[in-house]
Formats: sequence, C-alpha cells, structure tokens
Amino acid sequence: MSAGPARSAAANASDFDVADVQFEQLTIVDLIRHGGSRFAQAGLTFGHSFDNALDEATQLVLHALHMPHDLSPVYGASRVTTAEKAKVLALFERRINERIPAAYLTGEAWFAGLSFKSDPRALVPRSPIAELIETGFEPWLGGREVNRVLDMCTGSGCIAIATAHYHPDWEVVGADINEDALSLARENKDRLHADNVELRQSDLFAGLQGEVFDLIVTNPPYVTHDETDALPPEYAHEPELGLRAGDDGLDLALRILRDAPDHLSEHGLLICEVGEAERALVALLPELPMAWVEFKVGQMGIFVVERSDLVEHHARIKALADAR
Repeated sequence: MSAGPARSAAANASDFDVADVQFEQLTIVDLIRHGGSRFAQAGLTFGHSFDNALDEATQLVLHALHMPHDLSPVYGASRVTTAEKAKVLALFERRINERIPAAYLTGEAWFAGLSFKSDPRALVPRSPIAELIETGFEPWLGGREVNRVLDMCTGSGCIAIATAHYHPDWEVVGADINEDALSLARENKDRLHADNVELRQSDLFAGLQGEVFDLIVTNPPYVTHDETDALPPEYAHEPELGLRAGDDGLDLALRILRDAPDHLSEHGLLICEVGEAERALVALLPELPMAWVEFKVGQMGIFVVERSDLVEHHARIKALADAR
C-alpha cells in the first residue's frame, strides 16, 4: 500500500528536475572545444600555468561548473544546463575581451600539486622550481642536512609554502618587499595550513640581518626593460614589480648573489631562477661555477651554486652588483 505514495514522490522529483533545469545539447567537451577555438582565434597568450588554448579552456569550464580540475574524461560527454553554459561563456568573454589570465578569473593556480589562491597582488604561480620541490631538491642537496630555508621574493608564497608542505620538519621563511603580495601569501599559508612558514617583509636581505639558512631558493624579477614593455596584455594584470629587473634582467639577481653568502650556512646552497637572463649572467660571470638545472622539459634558466663558490668569487660579484 505504501508503493503508491513512493512512486508519486519520485515522479514529483523527476517532474521538478525536468521543469526547472533546462539542459543544452552541448557537453562539457563541446564547451572546451569551443573555448579553445575562440581563444586561438582571438590570439590570446598562454603563459600563466597553462601553455595552450585547450588546457586553459578546460580550466575555465571546470571552474564554472564547480568541478575538480582533474575531472575524469568519462564526464566529458555530460550535458550542461543553460545556466551553466551562460557562466562558462561569460568567463570566455572576459578572458578574450579583458585578456585576464585564467588563474585570476578562477582565483586559483596549481603549483607543486597544491591549490593556491591567485589574484593580481602577486604573479601567477608558474615557476619550474615546483619540480625541484617535488623531488626534494635532489640531487642538488646531496643529502646535506637542512633545517632552515629562505624563499626570497616569495610573492604568493607558493615556493615557501610548497617547500614547507613537502618538508614539514623544515623551518621556512618567505620574504618579499611587497606587502600586497605578502597579504596573499598569508592567505595561502592559512589555506594550506603551513604552520612551519614565517612570512617577512624585506627588501631582499635588508630585513634578515644576522639570519642564516641552509638553503635559499629565489625566483626574483628577471625580465628586462625592453621585454617588460613588449609583454602581451595578459601580463599587464600582474604586478610589474614582480617582472621588471633592469636592462639585462639581472638587477636583483646580482644583489642576491652578492649578499647570499652572509645568509648561508657553511655548506649552504643557493637556487636561483633567472629565466631568459641566463645568457647575460653567464657572460658576466663565466668563472662562477653555476649548475644549470635540467627539467623534464629541458633547461629553464635556473641555476644552483654553492656558498663556497659565491665566497670565492665575491669580489667580482660585488663589483657587478654595486655598479647597478
């Protein structure tokens, strides 16, 4: 006797779904393909987390649908509702018309397998240093003991927080001159429960007098004046302070090389990203033994140098840095 009411309730629920939710013939894959085509046609630049139109369209579609970024492809044939399609297309329009990086539209960027909040207070996390973090900075550390780590020019805090996540027994300090960037880093620290991270406002080493670290990792600004002026519109949404670094891109890197020995332990190591400024650095300091890291996709302008070598060549480094 109870079967009747049960069937009636089920029917009512079904009627509600059909009446109130309008499904499109479009699927998730259809929207991704559409976005990829429109992005390519619009000539967008992809340099913030993703390097192609389809991957970026996928990021925006899944965000609009409140789906995980690693959604299984089996769901690609799922149809979307009219409301969902409208949300996706609105994101596409903003990406095309305003040239806003996708990570700023979604408010999220993935780095070293972790989800970081991302907005215009700091550069979008994208450094290949993520690969080093995930491999424990080996073979470069060579098994040496590490207790304290400094992430210089921490920005969103991604390098410091990811390092602390994978090495909970390390004490990690993230330093940056920009208070806006540090406010975002603090939010990311809370987001990822990085209790072993301390964030400091400091103009390079100026606010870290007397402090010593076993490992210094840094991704400072390294884009030349000419390159910064010629960057695509997407980069105009990022803080210029995190990009521009002089005529050859080395204004900050040379200061870091000069002062790092005072803040490295006896067997300390410096890992520094200089990107396309690699050639200029090698030309200026051909005698400094810098090991250039090979990543899965090749060399990416990141070098490793021992404190002892920085000390040995300090006079030349200091002369170059002081002349800036």
